[in-house]
Amino acid sequence: MISHTESTPHETGHSGECSGHHHAIDVQETSGTRLLITLVLNLIIPVIQVIAGIFANSMALISDATHNFSDFTAILISYIAFRIGKKGATPRQTFGYRRAEIMAALLNVTILAGACIFILYGAAHRFLSVETVSGKIVIWAALVGIVGNGFSAWLLHRDAKHNLNVKGAFLHMMGDFLTSVAVLISGLVMLVTPWYWLDPLLSVLIAVFILKNCWTILKSSTAILMNATPDTIDLDDIRSHLLQMDEIKNVHYMHAWPLSSSGISFSCHIVVTDQLISETQPLSERIQHALFHKYGIDHPVLQFETESCGNGTLLCDMFT
Repeated sequence: MISHTESTPHETGHSGECSGHHHAIDVQETSGTRLLITLVLNLIIPVIQVIAGIFANSMALISDATHNFSDFTAILISYIAFRIGKKGATPRQTFGYRRAEIMAALLNVTILAGACIFILYGAAHRFLSVETVSGKIVIWAALVGIVGNGFSAWLLHRDAKHNLNVKGAFLHMMGDFLTSVAVLISGLVMLVTPWYWLDPLLSVLIAVFILKNCWTILKSSTAILMNATPDTIDLDDIRSHLLQMDEIKNVHYMHAWPLSSSGISFSCHIVVTDQLISETQPLSERIQHALFHKYGIDHPVLQFETESCGNGTLLCDMFT
């Protein structure tokens, strides 16, 4: 006789698992408001910087403003994706719409890459034809960016730890903050000495910094969309931990994948002695408790059986 059990922490009644899940939702509730505030700030800041950049004849300042305009679009996308991601599961979308935020992160990478092309093109033109830059205007406009972007980054910092969509927006703000600091330094330098070549050089450095952040987000987003095992999960370690339970004879056909930037799904086959399905419930609850508290897995699916299927190894080849 073979018994099968599918379960999640929500079905066990353990307060620990449920409270952990609801905590993630509480974090998401604050994300919407913070994204909205950041959205407004990133509409005001680039407008000021573009006007100042034109009057100061500063390519670095205009590059920073272009980046900020791209951030406005990026955060708008992030906010829309956040709202979509709050929709619950449906018979068609059984995992809900949480991966809309991952798709938004990928779209934002594309926008940023486009902004970098614009910045590099402008910088190349300035290298060929160096022009005078007004250091005073650059300094005041950079200060506006430092205050606005610094505040935006502070707003998003906490939620960025739990949500890849918000992390993308946070990296945008940190990039803007640091580039505004760099623009400020260049403005101060140009007050003392006419190193106008510093302006396009700074633009190139800004573009490189942006592209580095793009690569980080691209790797994380692609891994989620490919259902790759999260970096925090070691399947061999989980298997060894479960095999320490006396009732378990073997653990195989293991999968772990992220539902979105928060929340991890997990499935495996667990070999036990022949018994009634109801008798596996206490073991199921112990496994779920261990998976959640030791590995952060909040959506486990466990299949109990009396004989190993396939070759009985960690990555069973029964369907390959």
